[in-house]
Amino acid sequence: MFRRKLTALDYHNPAGFNCRDETEFRNFIVWLEDQKIRHYKIEDRGNLRNIHSDDWPKSFEKYMKDVNCPFKIQERQETVDWLLGLAVRLEYGDNADKYKDSTPDGAKNTDNTAKTAEPLINLDVNNPDFKAGVMALANLLQIQRHDDYLVMLKAIRILVQERLTQDAIAKASQSKEGLPVALEKHILGFDTGVLHVR
Repeated sequence: MFRRKLTALDYHNPAGFNCRDETEFRNFIVWLEDQKIRHYKIEDRGNLRNIHSDDWPKSFEKYMKDVNCPFKIQERQETVDWLLGLAVRLEYGDNADKYKDSTPDGAKNTDNTAKTAEPLINLDVNNPDFKAGVMALANLLQIQRHDDYLVMLKAIRILVQERLTQDAIAKASQSKEGLPVALEKHILGFDTGVLHVR
């Protein structure tokens, strides 16, 4: 639930964070205040850092009021999400120039990988226009018909990629001269009735 924000904040275990575990929750709050939010001065964080104290919930409630959190201490998931949002905003504010022109690391790679791996995945194969277009291309390129239009489109893609590149066209355009064959020296396997074949 919080993995993306935790990852953005460089939390040590974003995938395994459990806000229902009391000790982990308290350690997380201390980490968030010490490393990201920094609302209190270092010397004023003592009560919040004392996670084994029986008075910790009171210290946390005071902290929530001090940072103007709109949620109650009992609404733990909402509180964690709100604090993470605050931390992300503060982190961005501290490093706005660094993040201004950046894009998500995974977005470029994921998009390119998905497009490269399977560019035909999002097509509506039941669309009549799609079927007509595939049939027209298949007929034009002399590709055998198939019941599945997506299979035909893949065959079209393979033919275009392999046979219609600039190198393939240039190679096919070159005139090929073969060796002359003297038919009179070969046995044809049938009789023409003529002594010499011309």
